[in-house]
Amino acid sequence: MNEPFPEDSLIDHKTYEHPLVKRYATKEMSFIFSPAMKFTTWRKLWIALATAEQELGIDIITDEQLSQMRDKLYEIDFDFAAEKEKEFRHDVMAHVHAFGEETSAMPIIHLGATSCYVTDNTDLIQMKEALILIKRKLVQTIHILKEFAVKYRDLPTLGFTHYQPAQLTTVGKRCTLWMQDLLLDLYKVDQGITDLPMRGAKGTTGTQASFLELFDGDHEKVKSLDRRVSELMGFDKVIPVSGQTYTRKIDYNILSILSGIGQSAYKMTGDIRLLSNLKEIEEPFANTQIGSSAMAYKRNPMRSERVGSLARYIMGLPNMAANTSANQWFERTLDDSAIRRIYIPEGFLATDVVLTLLSNIADSLHVWPNVVTTHVMAELPFMATEVILMECVKKGGDRQELHEAIRVHSMSAGRVVKDEGKPNDLLERIAKDPLFASVHDDLERLINPLLFVGRAPEQVDEFITEEINQVLEENIDILDIDSVDGVEL
Repeated sequence: MNEPFPEDSLIDHKTYEHPLVKRYATKEMSFIFSPAMKFTTWRKLWIALATAEQELGIDIITDEQLSQMRDKLYEIDFDFAAEKEKEFRHDVMAHVHAFGEETSAMPIIHLGATSCYVTDNTDLIQMKEALILIKRKLVQTIHILKEFAVKYRDLPTLGFTHYQPAQLTTVGKRCTLWMQDLLLDLYKVDQGITDLPMRGAKGTTGTQASFLELFDGDHEKVKSLDRRVSELMGFDKVIPVSGQTYTRKIDYNILSILSGIGQSAYKMTGDIRLLSNLKEIEEPFANTQIGSSAMAYKRNPMRSERVGSLARYIMGLPNMAANTSANQWFERTLDDSAIRRIYIPEGFLATDVVLTLLSNIADSLHVWPNVVTTHVMAELPFMATEVILMECVKKGGDRQELHEAIRVHSMSAGRVVKDEGKPNDLLERIAKDPLFASVHDDLERLINPLLFVGRAPEQVDEFITEEINQVLEENIDILDIDSVDGVEL
């Protein structure tokens, strides 16, 4: 079994395939970080630069050159560019030549710019497009969870603190906790989209010296060029100052937004996994799905587990971005390049998968009300004792004597549950005790679970009305947009 792998075997399967792309990612997010998107954006930036320079008086740039550049926008000879990159050892110049060879614009392409004009601005454009897609999927997930919260607004369920039974809440109220986290994430995504600036046209070290030379010392034209290029690329903001690159703190801020989404998703699916163990709630499970290769009866919460796995990866990315930001020397150092090629696209690809899975889980989340109620009723007698005590006191009972009786009965009932594995018989004990005769006919009413959920149903209604509906109305245009594809579930 130790012989060398045959060279002619499995030829098409001997190269590593990235699972984020091959196994998980959607076509929409993959496209945003694809070579097609990246290098056509480079060309759009060169067209925007030349257009703005011509508008501001650089008359060596002709209408014919601009027309040819626009005509060749999507005609990239990737093989030619690869050969030039081998020759030049420089990817930007390789694509300058690939673009220039197809047009008469070679003399004016990239005029006054440095490589970061196309690379950094493209990164920002891709992140903005990716955030827009993330926003759409966040809004759609929140909308699905809204329907779930409304449906189960008044289904009492055990609350848990320290993963020990606590006061009752409702299934719908618990869902609003998940929604609130995602709503906070949505606010951050909106802010990220609004605040994300273009790097613009800043030159080699950010001083715009080459453009000042191009415009014969006209500072206003240089400033106008910076703004105009950004406008042509669809940005309202341009970063005020930069070195050769835009500050890498922007990357950290964006990845922190994605990390927040990962945290919310991990929390939600972590709750679902724990509730699945209790058999109260289950994620979707296909008719032919296999939960375990050994234990055929199992219904493992595999989608929630996948969310947790990818979310854990996303949550770790800001630390890498923080180190990159902190280690940028002076106006620029190239040790940011390789790692950013990895963590920026992968952060978005993973977040896209997480939200796609989250929507799928939420859309088909199954609740077993009878199981939920059984668990409630197993603990409710203990919780109801204070209500029972107060009712007895109102009818003339001795508070201290009643309290002691409840304590004794509770200890005995607890032993029955733990030592003998039998159901909680506290209410039966109270029903037989003459001290509590004044409420014997009223016990059933006093232990109605809905009496113990506080304002949970009303909180669901208020949260939906005051917070969620407004957000959904503001984003009605993206609610009905269908995804091009999904992920393998």
